[in-house]
Amino acid sequence: MPRSTPPRSTRSRSSTRPAGLAPARRQRAAPPPVQDTAAEDDNAHVEARIYRAVFESVMSQRLKPGTKLPEAPLCELFGVSRSVVRKVLQKLAHDHIVQLRPNRGAIVAVPTREETRQIFEARRALEATIVRLATARVKARDLKGMRAQLRAEQEAMHRYDQPAWARLASVYHLRLAELSGNEILQRYLAEIVSRCSLIVAVHQPPGNAACEHDEHERIVDCIAKGDAEGAVKLMDQHLRELEEHLMLVSPGDEKSLAKLLGLV
Repeated sequence: MPRSTPPRSTRSRSSTRPAGLAPARRQRAAPPPVQDTAAEDDNAHVEARIYRAVFESVMSQRLKPGTKLPEAPLCELFGVSRSVVRKVLQKLAHDHIVQLRPNRGAIVAVPTREETRQIFEARRALEATIVRLATARVKARDLKGMRAQLRAEQEAMHRYDQPAWARLASVYHLRLAELSGNEILQRYLAEIVSRCSLIVAVHQPPGNAACEHDEHERIVDCIAKGDAEGAVKLMDQHLRELEEHLMLVSPGDEKSLAKLLGLV
């Protein structure tokens, strides 16, 4: 006899659910959080402002190595939270401009003598490459800009404006890096120049020029003539003499943090 097929159950699947349990509902995915791009832009702007204030104050030697950078006054000066200030200090520490000391706060970095030797060694090699590239790429308008830079240096010297002169002396080297056309070299030199500014602030006697204006002028003259090797030789000599002339001096008078940051 043929095997009979048992009839299929006509009960729905829901009938097998234990009593008292409601059918499961699908959970809708929560919408992604709305990002406040305006607030992010504001934070980025103020972070850049704080970083620039500290960086430029180091470059102009208003902020001396070892100067304390307490979080509370920085928050008050810039009207921001501690989290914003800490983020900026961490970036400054990454760039070797600030030292973060556990449980003691941040200070402007204090380079050691070994660091000084290594920094100048790296800078001589870096600027030799920059000068060669700048000589090969320089245009008439670039030379015009460099001549204007040299005039600004000379005016600052005649005004005996040491902070302005220190800043312009650093800018001179950074502008040569721009003429090289190599953005990687520009970034490396910006870091090294900022660290050299700290070294000069520690060791250079007050009132002395960190760089000699005449040496800057002769380097530009060589570049204008297309004499790359002559410019490299002058730059190497220039940086070696700067390193050799550094000497320890006592720190200057203590000033308010706002004044040191150029905010007053």
